[in-house]
Amino acid sequence: MSHDESTPDARSGHSASRAGGRGRKKERKRRRGLKITLGVLLVLLLAGGGTAYWMYQDLDGNIKGVDINKALGEDRPEKLPTTGQNLLVLGSDSRAGAENKELGGGGAVGGARSDTALVVHIPEGRTQATAVSIPRDTLVTRPECVKGDGSTMASAERVMFNSVYSQVGPACVVKTVEKMSGVRIDHYLEINFAGFKDLVDAIGGVTVKVEEPIKDKSSGLDLTAGTHKLNGTESLAYVRTRHGVGDGSDLGRIGLQQQFLLALLTEIKSQDLLGSPTSTYKIANSATKSLTTDEGLASLTSLAEFARSMNGVDPSTMETIMLPVAYDKQDPNRVVAAEPQAGDLWEAVRKDGTIPESAKKSPATGG
Repeated sequence: MSHDESTPDARSGHSASRAGGRGRKKERKRRRGLKITLGVLLVLLLAGGGTAYWMYQDLDGNIKGVDINKALGEDRPEKLPTTGQNLLVLGSDSRAGAENKELGGGGAVGGARSDTALVVHIPEGRTQATAVSIPRDTLVTRPECVKGDGSTMASAERVMFNSVYSQVGPACVVKTVEKMSGVRIDHYLEINFAGFKDLVDAIGGVTVKVEEPIKDKSSGLDLTAGTHKLNGTESLAYVRTRHGVGDGSDLGRIGLQQQFLLALLTEIKSQDLLGSPTSTYKIANSATKSLTTDEGLASLTSLAEFARSMNGVDPSTMETIMLPVAYDKQDPNRVVAAEPQAGDLWEAVRKDGTIPESAKKSPATGG
C-alpha cells in the first residue's frame, strides 16, 4: 500500500526515513516473492507501460482457457471460507504437434494422458504450500462427466487415473479429483511436453542432485550419481523415467518429479529476472504458449492477480507428498488409495489443517 504523504509521519523526516526503510524492506520481500510465479513475471515484463503493450497481446494470446466451472456444474465440494486455494496441475503427454511427437518416444503413442498430476494446496495466508502427487496408475471411480462435444460419459469404476484426461478431458479430471478427495479445486493449470522442455531451456537448465545412477533405455536418460544441470530434453526424460528408478513403476519416479519441481521453482526464483526483460519475456513466452488454464486464470491479468496472492510462498518451504496408495489385490501393476491414510490426508487439505505424519506414508513404496 502507498504511504499517505499528508500524515504527520510523512512530514517528519525521521519518521519518513523509518517508513522508507520499512518500505524498502517490504519492496525487497515483494520482489523475492514475485520471482516465484509466472503471473508475476508477466507483471514485471509489462511494467514498462505502453511500449510493452505488444508483448502483452502476444503473451496473453498464448494462453488457452477451459471453462471448468461450466462443465462441472453445481455438484461439487463446498468451498469453505478458510480452505485457502487448491490448484490442480497436470503435465500432459499430448502428442499433438510435431514438437510434442519428437519428445519422450511420442511417435509410438496416440492421444493424450495426464502424465503428471499434482494437487497444490496453498493454505489461508499463503505462507507455505503442499503438493500432493496422484500416481497415474491409481485406480479410481470416474464420475459421470460431460465431454467436449456435449455428450455424457457414464460413471465407471476401476479406471486408471491418467486415462480420464484422454477419455473425457480436463474438466472430468478435475471432477474425478474432487470426487475422490472431497477437495474443491479452485484453479486448473496444464503444461504439455514441448512447453516444459522450452521453459527449462529458457531459464538455462535446472540443477538436480542424483542419489543413485539412473539408466533408462526407454527415456534415454543416463545419469551418474552426483549433481547435474539438465537441459530441457534431459529434464523431460528425468521427470518421465520409470524404468531407471525404484521397481520400474510410476511410484518410483514421483520422488524425482517432486524433487525437480522444487529445483525448477528455486531456479526461477534465483534468476535476475527483474534486471533482464529479455530473459523474462523468453521465459514467459515459453511458458504461456504451451499453457492451458481454467477460465479464471486464462489471461495475464488473472495470472498476475493470483500470483500476487502467493508472494509469501517459497519453494524451500513447500511440502511434497505422494497420495498414500496400496498395490491393487487384483492387479499388482495398479494401485488404489490406501485407507485411512488417504482419507486423513484429504481431510487435512479440505480443512486447511496440519497433515498427520501417518497420512504421508504409503504402503506401496515403488521399491
